[in-house]
Amino acid sequence: AHSLCFNFTIKSWSRPGQPWCEAQVFMNKNLFLQYDSDSNMVKPLGLLGKKVNATSTWGELTQTLGEVGRDLRMLLLDVKPQIKTSGPSTLQVEMLCQREAERCTGASWQFTINGEKCLLFDAMNMTWTVINHEASKIKETWKKDRGLEKYFRKLSMGDCNHWLREFLGHQEAMPEPT
Repeated sequence: AHSLCFNFTIKSWSRPGQPWCEAQVFMNKNLFLQYDSDSNMVKPLGLLGKKVNATSTWGELTQTLGEVGRDLRMLLLDVKPQIKTSGPSTLQVEMLCQREAERCTGASWQFTINGEKCLLFDAMNMTWTVINHEASKIKETWKKDRGLEKYFRKLSMGDCNHWLREFLGHQEAMPEPT
């Protein structure tokens, strides 16, 4: 099985010149892309990053990372009143998709708020799991938003799965490290 994982860190507040959104992208647990909201650019890392940098997917990926970052920031601002915290809040989101035998075999979102794992959304069967009972209200709020669930499903089963298939072609064309 192969996987593509997007790790987003969203801050409710940041100083000027510091990004409020950062993302790291891993294929099969290997970091190959980094993004930050300050530059709104994707930085390629390693051989795979350099290979996919030259593809048409690159521009699409940069735009999508920016859009998802903004959407996640809006979610953080919406749930901020439900979070017990003094000071700025942080939302960490892991979007994961998996492929095996030319088909999507897994798609999920894990939400961590201020360092506490809170919620898991399984995009394959559209179910929410509360990890931290304090996130129950957040789950109910998000579950009512069918558009949000469809958005998460489209991103993880559609876009992520498409990119994984595309990037696997570039990885297979790479020589093995010696």
